[in-house]
Amino acid sequence: MITVSNLAIQFGKRVLFSDVNLKFTAGNCYGIIGANGAGKSTLIRILSGDLDATRGNVQFGTGERLSVLKQDHFEFDEFTVLDTVLMGHTVLWQVKEEKDSIYLKEDFSDADGLRASELEEKFAEMNGWNAESEAATLLSGLGIKEDLHYQLMKDLSGMEKVRVLLARALFGKPDNLLLDEPTNDLDVDTVMWLENYLANYENTVLVVSHDRHFLDAVSTHTVDIDFGKVQLFSGNYTFWYESSQLALRQQQNQNKKADEKRKELEEFIRRFSANVAKSKQATSRKKMLEKLNVEEIQPSTRKYPGIIFTPEREPGNMVLEIAGLGKTAEDGTVLFKDVNFNVEKNDKIIFLSRDPRAMTAFFEIINDHDKDHLGTYAWGVTITNAYLPLDNSEFFNTDLKLVDWLGQFSTDTTEAFIRGYLGKMLFAGEEIYKRASVLSGGEKMRCMISRMMLRNANVMTLDSPANHLDLESIQAFNNTLVQFKGNVLMASHDREFIQTVCNRIIELTPRGIIDKQMDYDDYITSDDIKAIREKMYK
Repeated sequence: MITVSNLAIQFGKRVLFSDVNLKFTAGNCYGIIGANGAGKSTLIRILSGDLDATRGNVQFGTGERLSVLKQDHFEFDEFTVLDTVLMGHTVLWQVKEEKDSIYLKEDFSDADGLRASELEEKFAEMNGWNAESEAATLLSGLGIKEDLHYQLMKDLSGMEKVRVLLARALFGKPDNLLLDEPTNDLDVDTVMWLENYLANYENTVLVVSHDRHFLDAVSTHTVDIDFGKVQLFSGNYTFWYESSQLALRQQQNQNKKADEKRKELEEFIRRFSANVAKSKQATSRKKMLEKLNVEEIQPSTRKYPGIIFTPEREPGNMVLEIAGLGKTAEDGTVLFKDVNFNVEKNDKIIFLSRDPRAMTAFFEIINDHDKDHLGTYAWGVTITNAYLPLDNSEFFNTDLKLVDWLGQFSTDTTEAFIRGYLGKMLFAGEEIYKRASVLSGGEKMRCMISRMMLRNANVMTLDSPANHLDLESIQAFNNTLVQFKGNVLMASHDREFIQTVCNRIIELTPRGIIDKQMDYDDYITSDDIKAIREKMYK
């Protein structure tokens, strides 16, 4: 249990939040949401003790252990993978180290014997003799193969280190677990493993994530940091979003009577609770939704960007034809080969691969940025393509002001016209005169989306569209693509994006493609598809 009392944090004159009074209890998972810069990671750092609050205090239950997902990939470079995980349980590790050092003594005394006996008892009480087995099980679940368990951390790749540090945080089932963006750099199978692990976790979990599907799968409550306030709501992210939108619509409808509003909210709770009970992620902890009350549903003060794609013309019958396409990476890895397919009218395709370089390479090829490939591709004459690349840095190597930067991509360069597009993406007032070179990752993405909006394209090619965006921008982008009348070609780690937008799946492999028109959740859980995938990657 974690109790937060009268907490406030302030940097100079800027108050992130104040008067925070919350209690986080065992058996619940709290998803922390808020716009970029609202203070999500700051709250985690205060709770973990890495940052002092301006005022207020944080208390843990007596004798309870806290574990935090570390983000420093180099901190444990001189330790083995297994030891790095074991060190996550600090007390157990200290007991083990002291016990082992005593046994190594050449002049072993009676006092040493007594101390060793005490330590052995403590070690057994903490289930120390099964510690290595439990750590190995966690590592395997997170995709770290057994032959890596005794290697030094410095010999692992960045993505492998991420998984080890996550295993370290989970090890020993701590009483209180703090996770900041735990799904970063995890593949779909590992995220699913983590969802199942946390959905059945019996202790207290707080998690910051931009992955809406992950938040929905694990969270029983939502902690919303918004305009200097930290508020706690029952329900997962989707419940918070849909209920806040409903409450906002009701607030705007002045003519509706109070009892009618209450009935509408009660019906919403009933329907949502029924849907959760049927969902694939349902756990016993989801029963908390039955205790929801109407008073908890409040409109959000969030601002959502106005992402609007308006195709100048409808796509014709020929959209894109791919014949014999192949690409080999600089290190000699075959990313994909023998790629043959046609994009049909109304297709919204998610592209997958176990090697994320494959999707980026494919998009770079079909957008004429990479000529070093096998095979051919041809766009239809009716097609206008808007491309959102994975790496947008080259677009911002300039000191142009935002209004002039966006003007490069428009036939109408009047300030009023450009200001309208920047305003839709929440650049207000004097912000349009910011230099493009000083923008944050999220601001750059919003600028790139503005650029796409100007094209009036009927095909969207999107390489990881959720990257760097806050939940509000992701939600707005997602909603727009669901309604978009043209084609979408997309690579994404955002499962909600994929599930709600795409109607076709193409997986790029070294032995050709897997091409299916089916539900994404069914695709990644189907045993038949898993068998096909294994053959394609051998």
